[in-house]
Amino acid sequence: MDGPLTDLPEPMKLSISTKLFIAVLASVLFVILSMGVANGWSFGKGFLDYLNEQALLRMTPVLPRLASAYEREGNWEFLRNQPDRWFELLRPEPGENTTHPERPPMPMSDLTGAVFRIALLDQQKQLVMGYSAIANDALMRPVQVAGKTVGWLAVTPFQNVTEAGGERFRQYLVRTSLAVGVLSLLLAMLIAWWIARTLLDPVKRVAAATHRLAAGEYSNRVSVASNDEVGQLARDFNQLAYTLERNEKMRREFMADVSHELRTPLSVLRGELEAIEDGVRTLDPSSMKSLQGEVSMLSKLVDDLYELSLADVGALTYRKSECDLNELLESCVAMFQERCNALHLSLELELPAPSLRLEADPKRLQQLFSNLLENAVRYTDEGGVLRIRADDEGDTVRVDFLDSGPGVDATQLSRLFERFYRGETSRNRASGGAGLGLAICHSIALAHGGNLSADHSPLGGLWLTLRLPRSA
Repeated sequence: MDGPLTDLPEPMKLSISTKLFIAVLASVLFVILSMGVANGWSFGKGFLDYLNEQALLRMTPVLPRLASAYEREGNWEFLRNQPDRWFELLRPEPGENTTHPERPPMPMSDLTGAVFRIALLDQQKQLVMGYSAIANDALMRPVQVAGKTVGWLAVTPFQNVTEAGGERFRQYLVRTSLAVGVLSLLLAMLIAWWIARTLLDPVKRVAAATHRLAAGEYSNRVSVASNDEVGQLARDFNQLAYTLERNEKMRREFMADVSHELRTPLSVLRGELEAIEDGVRTLDPSSMKSLQGEVSMLSKLVDDLYELSLADVGALTYRKSECDLNELLESCVAMFQERCNALHLSLELELPAPSLRLEADPKRLQQLFSNLLENAVRYTDEGGVLRIRADDEGDTVRVDFLDSGPGVDATQLSRLFERFYRGETSRNRASGGAGLGLAICHSIALAHGGNLSADHSPLGGLWLTLRLPRSA
């Protein structure tokens, strides 16, 4: 019985460098073989055709001389067994095919051996003189005297290169072609090696780095040494690795922050309840207020996390309608006026005379303004200034929230809208919230097609600028 399929050996895997090397080598080898076959066929056919053509050309001037000799002698007997007279008739006359009659050059047909393949036949096509092995495929031209055919001039065609006396030339051509083919093959191997080393090595490094990235090594990077597509691939990989590393870091920080923020109110609630249960504390209005405060804080944290999770998946509901921005800002300022008075904070509201109207969700804007004011009141020193102003910028409206000290470091401005991030290093819950307020504000601004940015305030604190389009 055959063994299980798992016992079968795995097929050998070829690297992309090996595949490219084999492909280039096979292509060049195919081209070399094709050129060799084509050259052999072209040489054989073309050379033989050329030799036969030269033989026909050699016969043309001989025909009138033979006709004149026959007319003078009356028959062909004067040529039988007379090779000297035969070659005399075949020899070119002075001035024929040359500009120097005294030194006529040898015709090309004689150089190719055509003269030794010519024969003279009588009227019945019987051999008179010349090449004796005349075959049926001989090329013939009639010798005519007074319009009557008195004989035939025939030449035996060359059937192959060996018969043509060109075997040595053919061998030379084969050796030359072979040398050129070997040289081309070596050059192709060198080019394939260079391509595999120069172009594919970076791709292999990116592939290996991708494998490590998939295993969770987000700190992995690839060196970029070119500006071509491979270099762009390496840069994109580095950007991807950086993004994944940053997201992983944010995920871990988010989980730690969530656990911290949830643990604190739960610990307080547990302590309060255990104290009441043990009789250390009595269940009076004061303890009830403390418990309600911790529950409210816990409930707000859970609500904020839920809202941010909905914003991430685009599931937050926005019911936009035309609303009065001045009215919304005045309502929010009125809600915080008492707290500002208790902290001796000067709350200034600057609104344009014609009310600013825009298409938005009034409840979400109320939530956004409340969070921004909550952030300003919470982080502004006692006796400071809070200034809110709105301006018309044509198609958009601008709302500025400025507060006095303490300020924020320049390195922290870009992180203010991250979840659970707070400008202070301490995590004292008495002075700071969970760090979700500005993240929610940023999400609401983006959902309205606007943006929220942070800068240093001329009052010494933080300057938050909100821009919203007038129409959805």
